[in-house]
Amino acid sequence: MSSDASPDPLAFGQRMQVLRTRRGMSRTVLAGLTGMSAEWVKAVERGRIAAKLDMMLRIAEALRVKDLSELIGGPQQQPLFAGPGHPRLAAVEAAIDTFPVRRDAPAPSVKGLRARLVRAWAARHASPIHREVIGALLPDLISEAQLTARQAETAATRRAAQAVLAEVYSLSQFFLAYQPDATLLWRVAERGMVAAQESEDPHVIGVAAWLTTQAHRDSGPAHYDAADAVTLATLRHLEPLLPDACDDVLAISGALQFEAGYTAARRGDAGTAWGHWDRARTAAERLPESYYHPVTSFGPAIMGAHAVTVAVELHAGGESVRQAAASDHTVIPSRPRRARHRIEQARAYHLDGQPDIALAALARAHQTAPETIMYNGYAKRIILEEVECCSAARRRRAARLAFDIGLLAA
Repeated sequence: MSSDASPDPLAFGQRMQVLRTRRGMSRTVLAGLTGMSAEWVKAVERGRIAAKLDMMLRIAEALRVKDLSELIGGPQQQPLFAGPGHPRLAAVEAAIDTFPVRRDAPAPSVKGLRARLVRAWAARHASPIHREVIGALLPDLISEAQLTARQAETAATRRAAQAVLAEVYSLSQFFLAYQPDATLLWRVAERGMVAAQESEDPHVIGVAAWLTTQAHRDSGPAHYDAADAVTLATLRHLEPLLPDACDDVLAISGALQFEAGYTAARRGDAGTAWGHWDRARTAAERLPESYYHPVTSFGPAIMGAHAVTVAVELHAGGESVRQAAASDHTVIPSRPRRARHRIEQARAYHLDGQPDIALAALARAHQTAPETIMYNGYAKRIILEEVECCSAARRRRAARLAFDIGLLAA
């Protein structure tokens, strides 16, 4: 991407204003998210000044645009917050869209499906190509879980089958996230919530709410209230159970506390964000030291990584680096979650003006789980920005990473 291809300042500013207004974001909020002033934002929107490439990418991140063409116009160019369509996406979509009307086919048992799910989650956490692994498993899991739920004959069996079906939909959302089909992700999220409610299982309900909260938050600032509504309602539902809760219910409650803090950090509300992080840490301290939730990755080992995310979302450069230096990625058992933590560390160092350390962290993220960084908009934004930097050595490092994750052609 060349700086000679900069868009017309007025056209860029007009698109920026439309996107900002559509997301219900004030100039002051956008200014805070990009590290500039409200007057600077106004000048860009009026076409009086042009934004440089690094600022275009920062604006794209703040406005959560899915493709730079939304800001600069013309044909689709570099997607930021959506990754490439995975080769197995069509097969997974076909399984989701098939309406299960047959009742005469043999359905697997709930116990058998649950055992397969346990193996699927374990395979996801262990693999550097986690989307490939679960994408291969999902078509059969989806169709067979639907069939088992449909053929359940007693109320207890039906609830157990719905719990498994909800968890299959949860696994599906990890495959579908940040792929170029948001409507499919939302269909699965909604079906997961319905199946979870039918199951009446508090842990399953919590997991479905956790994923729905993320889907709302990733849809942009206009959906933050909806994210909070899901999170806080589910926390109220779980609260009476916590004194005698099993580890899984306690963990999903802690994970939801962090999600509430994550959303508050996106809003720039530091007090609320760190307050929820503290409550999540309290929940983590009640769990065994080695506990690690198979869906949310919540547990004692993840709290340092969560602290980095809160600080980064609050755009607190110094605090982000302090938390990044204090966190220990080696205690995170999941490869994709470990890679994501590396990306959050990269965001911290980049925010603090240490791009060389940020690129090193992204290189380690790529070594840990290539499919994680390929679908991460923040990583792509940092890499693209450094491809245009003044340092020749840093440009070469960024270009190699950009090639490795498919941002640049050979």
